[in-house]
Amino acid sequence: MARATLADVARLAGVSPSTASLTFSGSGPVSPATRERVLAAAAELGYTGPDPLARSLRRGASGVVGVLTHGELASSFRDPVAVRVLDGIADALGAHDLGMLLIRASSSHEGAAIARRAAMDAAIVLSPTGGENPVVTALRERGLGVVLVEGEAPANAPEVVVIGLADTSAMRTLGEAVRARGHERIALVTMAWDEDVPCGLLPEGTNDPTYPFTARRLAGVLRAGIEPAHVYVTRGSLVEEGYEAAKALLAQAPRPTAIMAFSDLLAAGVVLAARELGLSVPGDVAVTGFDGVDLPWLAPDVVESMSQPALQKGKLAARAAIALLNDESADSVELEITARPGTTLAG
Repeated sequence: MARATLADVARLAGVSPSTASLTFSGSGPVSPATRERVLAAAAELGYTGPDPLARSLRRGASGVVGVLTHGELASSFRDPVAVRVLDGIADALGAHDLGMLLIRASSSHEGAAIARRAAMDAAIVLSPTGGENPVVTALRERGLGVVLVEGEAPANAPEVVVIGLADTSAMRTLGEAVRARGHERIALVTMAWDEDVPCGLLPEGTNDPTYPFTARRLAGVLRAGIEPAHVYVTRGSLVEEGYEAAKALLAQAPRPTAIMAFSDLLAAGVVLAARELGLSVPGDVAVTGFDGVDLPWLAPDVVESMSQPALQKGKLAARAAIALLNDESADSVELEITARPGTTLAG
């Protein structure tokens, strides 16, 4: 049996095809009685609505904003900050009747191939990489508006919008607080450093990080006058990564008296490792994090941290993408970060 069409529904309901179309799109004035008649006819015929693909072809737009993420999606959904950012994006897009297409696209050429063929009207890139990213290049070549969240816009690409954080100054503030407590042997637990730098203790002489958020937060630590005793590079913001990093760092001689982690989940892993080793926090080792995440399961400890507005960051990214897909301008933004006192720097 052939699938019922919008014209069939209009004929059964006794209305024009345009009125039936307005009923389903919700974009025009249709009386409640007419709407009920059209929907009843649709139900009788088993018609569920216009074909989204056909509608997008007619409009020349998909009604979808692509959200491209780097790395394993499972890791993103375990990170409270990433989830809040996605919530903010979904909230802002939903308010404009736009969908969100979540795409796993690394900064490799394979990721660029996905970026070239996925149906979307604009793109939000949640990427740790900066500069000439093949994914961003592919999106720009399609003529799509691109918004980077905590990324770094390519050179000579003023049309790319960046929603960033003032994390360098925030990390400097945190580093100064650590030094004010008298700590000199300070170790770092960072997130990804560079695609070619493996996880583990960072060898001396390694090049500067190429991932923007790691580079910015490291710059803040250095501006606080800290010369790290050791640096441990992790795969990402995960508790188990912080735990493994702490086990390696706390085995060093002399042992660090403070460990600054580049996220609260990493810091929580450091705290758990210190407990397991019989060390008191902050008595034997002070710990700081970053993000301002609520971790009630870590009680009685509360990570000393800097709190970022993750939900707002996602909403601003989505609003910028909406402006770009409507051929409107959007400005790059740097969001401020506030101190979140805890118990792990000074009990």
